[in-house]
Amino acid sequence: MGKLIVGTAMVNDISQLHNISDKLLFDEDSVASVSNDFGNLVLEVPSAVLHPSSIADIIDLIKFSNKCSTPFGVSARGCGHSVRGQAAARGGGVVVDMSSLRGKGIGVRVSWDPSSGHYYADAGGEQLWMDVLRAALEHGLAPVSWTDYLYLSVGGTLSNGGISGQSFLHGPQITNVLELDVITGKGDLLTCSHHINSDLFFAVLGGLGQFGIITRARIILHKAPTRAKWVRLLYSDFSTFTRDQEHLISCKKGPDYVEGSLITPQSPPNNWRSSFYSSSQLSKITSFLKRKKNGHGLLYSIEFVKYYDKQTADTIDEEIEAVVEELNFIPGLLFMKDVPLVDFLGRVKRQDTDRSEGQLEETHPWLNLFVPKSRILDFNAGVFVDIIARHNLSSGPILFYPSNKKKWDCRMSAVVPDEDVFYTLGLLHSSTRNDAEYFDELNNEIIEFCEKSGIEIKQYLPHYKSREDWMKHFGPRWETFQETKNRFDPRMILSPGQRIFND
Repeated sequence: MGKLIVGTAMVNDISQLHNISDKLLFDEDSVASVSNDFGNLVLEVPSAVLHPSSIADIIDLIKFSNKCSTPFGVSARGCGHSVRGQAAARGGGVVVDMSSLRGKGIGVRVSWDPSSGHYYADAGGEQLWMDVLRAALEHGLAPVSWTDYLYLSVGGTLSNGGISGQSFLHGPQITNVLELDVITGKGDLLTCSHHINSDLFFAVLGGLGQFGIITRARIILHKAPTRAKWVRLLYSDFSTFTRDQEHLISCKKGPDYVEGSLITPQSPPNNWRSSFYSSSQLSKITSFLKRKKNGHGLLYSIEFVKYYDKQTADTIDEEIEAVVEELNFIPGLLFMKDVPLVDFLGRVKRQDTDRSEGQLEETHPWLNLFVPKSRILDFNAGVFVDIIARHNLSSGPILFYPSNKKKWDCRMSAVVPDEDVFYTLGLLHSSTRNDAEYFDELNNEIIEFCEKSGIEIKQYLPHYKSREDWMKHFGPRWETFQETKNRFDPRMILSPGQRIFND
């Protein structure tokens, strides 16, 4: 057996790695396949890639790192949908390709728990949310909280939060989990829940992979609707737009999904996220967008959905009409579709297969922020009307929609503004490599504006370059976060790509 290097650890005999030696790949192509991510902005080359055939393989890798005088980093990679190298293992670490477990682990199993009164799905951390949906629908069930894109791994979204237009009603995905199996940074496999190893349970949910690798999640399921009434309304006034969104998320018999977005000449109504409008509808919207009285060349759009099934099919139109009557959108600019539930939830098509050479050169310098409700008028004036309107480059969808803080659990690691209502901003830029730096400058300008204006934003899917910025992000919760890291990953092995404890 020959020598090999994993991180800074010299292994004289590959047999020391026991049964994972044939699953660790060091060749150039294998390493290159996990050196980049969806953002296509950061290139971090690991020493090796582990293709596990069981959870035990991951445990063996982490325990081996712990035995080294200088441990190497271990990063779990689900779908590589991070945008700043968060799933990378820089500095000679090892990336664990979690997708290798698909078809080898528990998959997705649907069950009923009489003690809690919940249907639930036990899903491997490597499973895609689309897999969870399909398995649950076979039993007439479905999760209630989603991301807009379903080709993401269960472990990946639960390590961040998992948000979309259902979050105002059901909370993010992390608040709809009953139990987890987690491999800690010590290599211990622990089951945790609200009542068992609860400190680990709450830390891992939204914990950015710092405390453990999620290998199983027990996800709450409810009776699934079958169809969706999908409505979009257009606004020219920001205050009216946000007031109506806040009304929608407070209605007792309101929508099941609410999101908002901006329409600009560079961020058109139809985009890769969903093609909703017909050509004649697009012409109508474009004509209104160009009117001088519209002011800043901006329109705002509310998107809401009500689900229904055979039992409520006779009343759904009346329910939609009752909701619409209370809103103050531009007359004549209401558009509606009636689609199967799966078509709505799967509206953002899979992006990680059959990518052309041109797509491979595309970058995604995204910025996701939580903005406190009390400052959204200032945010609109400084960011939407000023900064974004001045930057005249093709971009992508610009999302802006509210959520209720009471639907989040403050015991979990995810951080949100300290207000009852806050807004999610999603600047989902797509650009060429040559333009990526320009969009980074735009993002930085937005962040600097908020800091100078005293708008206490929080980054979602955060990316910081200094320990001080991370401390500011977590605020008074930083000490607990650090103590939990020392308890479950004392040698700072897990998720080095986040750059929290691995500068």
